[in-house]
Amino acid sequence: MLKKQTNSAVFLPLHLYYTTTNPLNQLNMEKTTITITATIAALPSKVWTYWTKPEHIVKWNFASDDWHCPTAENNLFVGGAYNARMESKDGSAGFNFIAVYTQVIEPQIIAYTMADGRQATTTFENDEGKTKVTTTFDAESANPIDLQKAGWQAILNNFKQYVELSSMQKMQYQISINAPAERVYQTMLGLNNKNTYRQWTAEFNPNSTYNGSWEQGSKILFTGTDNNGVRAGMIARIAENIPNKFVSIQHYGIVSGEIEITSGEEVEKWANTLENYTFTQNNGATLVSIEVDVIGQYQNYFNTVWPKALLKLKQITKALA
Repeated sequence: MLKKQTNSAVFLPLHLYYTTTNPLNQLNMEKTTITITATIAALPSKVWTYWTKPEHIVKWNFASDDWHCPTAENNLFVGGAYNARMESKDGSAGFNFIAVYTQVIEPQIIAYTMADGRQATTTFENDEGKTKVTTTFDAESANPIDLQKAGWQAILNNFKQYVELSSMQKMQYQISINAPAERVYQTMLGLNNKNTYRQWTAEFNPNSTYNGSWEQGSKILFTGTDNNGVRAGMIARIAENIPNKFVSIQHYGIVSGEIEITSGEEVEKWANTLENYTFTQNNGATLVSIEVDVIGQYQNYFNTVWPKALLKLKQITKALA
């Protein structure tokens, strides 16, 4: 027997285009189903929680920035009702999306029947530490199929971004180098010789380099090669640069071969993440402090590689004395 829960479940309603129709009209029309999907960088248990709890639902359950979901209520068991208020932010439109559960298997399946008689099922599939979320729902008759699919997919994309950003953590690393801050700063950024930058970042990628300027406000590309030998990396801007003291790098896109990509699913994972370097000099030595935004799935990798990279930086700086 399923245990009663009183969190809120969201069913990805097509709130921007949803219309209340006669259930008989829906039942009598030829049934067409639509499927949407997204793979989320989080385990099914976390994805389920963010999908079903009202404090999370209200933060992602909308297809466009001019709509929102101010409230959501739910009884998460078979026969339990779900009710989410969907409104345009200017108050010009709004409705309640209501559904009743027909199946709840945590953290694998949610199925429900909407107020107009249409049905929907969402599955959560573990995919090597990630979660593939798939929703299949009955189309309604008032709007084109493509329009309905686009609206539901937009909400699912919002959910994906919300979950993955919530998994973002600021990781910190430090090393003390027996050298003045100016030398450490110049060595780390490769200002006098780009090879010094290439050498310490080789711990991340053996072909690591950069193209662009370290001047504040400038665009800069950080690249290496992938497993197939293809150029790959990140597009960033130098958000702040105080010589010998502080550098802030803001990532906003990815490089694939000769193509620069600044939108899409892969970009959303890293968009606007920061990588900060602080140089603190004391008695002739410099403490290098790194603070970087990291998605959950990469935290172990950075915890392994950043200390190695900083040790290499220390060795390079010492050799230049």
